[in-house]
Amino acid sequence: MASANSVTVVGNSDHGGNASGGFERGVFVYGSLLADDVVRALLRRIPQNSPAILHGYHRFSIKGRVYPAILPVENKKIIGRVLLGITAAELDILDKFEDFEYERRDVDVSLLNSSDMLQAYTYVWANSEDPDLYGEWDFEAWKESKMKDFLNMTRGFVEEQELPQSKPRVATYESYYKQHDGHNISS
Repeated sequence: MASANSVTVVGNSDHGGNASGGFERGVFVYGSLLADDVVRALLRRIPQNSPAILHGYHRFSIKGRVYPAILPVENKKIIGRVLLGITAAELDILDKFEDFEYERRDVDVSLLNSSDMLQAYTYVWANSEDPDLYGEWDFEAWKESKMKDFLNMTRGFVEEQELPQSKPRVATYESYYKQHDGHNISS
């Protein structure tokens, strides 16, 4: 799952700054953001990244959605990756993309290519009692059957953000899939 620009990072993911003087942070991703094309559509770049494990969480499918949710679940783990060097402006984009359905939290992740632990942000499903959560979300199955439409929706979301009165991601998602109702959008 790691891209060609994977790296090992030791220590805290908070950096003193970057070339533009901004705050940088690592973000653990586990769903649609495992796809470089989706990350590039959102951030206009592929940040350096490292494969990682988030212990004590489970990745669920969501009825009627093509993206996953995670919640704390004892004795479970999620394999994903940490996007490194995320700036404050990029974090704002990710916050808008994750919308009200998710809460950004600090988590500790284990890097797969070393024994290092790293503190990072991740997005946890806001409704821990959601009856629409089920099973295990499968990235490879999503990539085969849902990624193309999701990427188009993501591009629409990015374009929408440039308008004076942009829609939140969930509204963009719902309107995109209503226009393309011939496609099966459920997980």
